[in-house]
Amino acid sequence: MTILYEVYDNLYVNLTNRCPCACTFCLRKTKDEMNHSGSLWLEREPSVEEVKEEFAKFEMGKYKEVVFCGFGEPTERLEDLLAIAAYVKEEYEMTVRVNTNGLSDLLYGKDTAPMFEGYVDIVSISLNTPDKEEYYKLTRNKFGEGAFDAMLRFAENVKKYVSKVILTTVETAITKEEEKKCLEICDRLGVTYRIRPWEG
Repeated sequence: MTILYEVYDNLYVNLTNRCPCACTFCLRKTKDEMNHSGSLWLEREPSVEEVKEEFAKFEMGKYKEVVFCGFGEPTERLEDLLAIAAYVKEEYEMTVRVNTNGLSDLLYGKDTAPMFEGYVDIVSISLNTPDKEEYYKLTRNKFGEGAFDAMLRFAENVKKYVSKVILTTVETAITKEEEKKCLEICDRLGVTYRIRPWEG
């Protein structure tokens, strides 16, 4: 069972396969691993202690960041994520990033942004598109069209508690005009916009 895996200079944490979205472009549809990680489909969700023990198998000094991102939405296990992040910071003094769909407020029915303070340094959120209706069509999330505004609210709120917030879209997936609108959204929220390469 692959709990930790390497991508470039970072070590990734595969906490869960649960996700409130069923994105049309999800990598899980076409592959079962990333960067020769071995299958990221979990037999069961690893305990916090199991994840902590896995770090001892890696040479932690060679990584830039520990990234919570696997074959699922990491904030589905937010409290466990934060417990592991606290361990990473205490044990290895490393930068912690969470790659998320930004829908944790809807998952828990509350403002989750303050929970990230002190545990997470970077939050990277999949924006995907500047359009609310298109976002719902792309993500097919279980919360409906309101999820787009909830995601933007989370992005704006969480920047008060972490040092960097990034909203991302995938290169070639949207038009240049849509990218311009995404940049305008990010400027309005006071967060960073990043166009990431397609990894199909």
